[in-house]
Amino acid sequence: MPSPAARRQAINALPECGPADARSIDAFLDTAWAEGGLARATLDSYRRDLQGLARWAGGRAGQPAAPTPASAPPGMDGLDLQDARHGAPGRASGNWLATADRGLLFDYLAWRARAGYSPRSNARLLSCLRAFYRQLVRRGARADDPTALLEPPQLPRSLPKALSEGQIEGLLDAPDLDTPLGLRDRAMLELMYACGLRVSELVDLPANAVNLRQGVVRVTGKGSKERLVPLGEESQHWLQRYLDQARPQLSAGKAVPAMADGQVPLFIDGKRRALSRQAFWGLVKRYAAAAGIDPAKVSPHGLRHSFATHLLNRGADLRSLQLMLGHSSLSTTQIYTLVARQHLQHLHTKHHPRG
Repeated sequence: MPSPAARRQAINALPECGPADARSIDAFLDTAWAEGGLARATLDSYRRDLQGLARWAGGRAGQPAAPTPASAPPGMDGLDLQDARHGAPGRASGNWLATADRGLLFDYLAWRARAGYSPRSNARLLSCLRAFYRQLVRRGARADDPTALLEPPQLPRSLPKALSEGQIEGLLDAPDLDTPLGLRDRAMLELMYACGLRVSELVDLPANAVNLRQGVVRVTGKGSKERLVPLGEESQHWLQRYLDQARPQLSAGKAVPAMADGQVPLFIDGKRRALSRQAFWGLVKRYAAAAGIDPAKVSPHGLRHSFATHLLNRGADLRSLQLMLGHSSLSTTQIYTLVARQHLQHLHTKHHPRG
């Protein structure tokens, strides 16, 4: 099975996305944003997915590309690019996306499966392609939808990975509170666990989203949908300490620059910038190791799973949990009932005399 590094090498060897495909992608994303209010991260993901297909199709048809690395593992060298059965329709203009047929899409998904992409990644790609071609059909740019008969890959039912309450306590206690960065990190961890935020929601949180007097935070989630989530006394305490003590030191008394959306970030680094998702991921891993937790078993999203699981274990109802998590469908929230059920079964087996 090719490694992720080998896949990146192979993708880098493909030709760049052509102008016609780039225009098709921009038009699709502009309409998707205007009609659905999709989050920036979702739009970026769609762009990468569509560019990947266009570049693969161009490379497969024999367009000039960087040489395949000599270290590419078996099965990755050449990327099966010599087969140009589907190359003809868009070759002259590089308009691969608009002219793709079902066979080309099927071959691309099959190539990704051989290259080691997960079923979940391929399912997300197929969802993107369906939205793209539905839009082309709706605009009259195509008469048919080549994704209509493509079956999504079977996804394994995976349960969210949640930490125990004791592990959460250890993680929250890990930052050094004698430093402004440590105090900031404690406030971020407390807020994420108290409110079940996604990592992107946390790092993009604007300074005016928190109302400590009312004890709520206004969160903008997927699809630009807003929700109000209660803070809880502990997270309010640490947020107040961060705002009073740490943030003034990190900003050095200067104005904090606005983010891309024009909002001033709540959490900043020593250069007065908002943290990236990757930077916060690294912090969580570091604090997990300091707390004696295997970093491989911890992620920022794990705090969100822990929030949901611990609430259910203590009697919260699914509808309230759905609202706090910002799920559009209750079926998405119901996955946590399986985790809670496993917890109850474990307790029964461990403590019941006939368990």
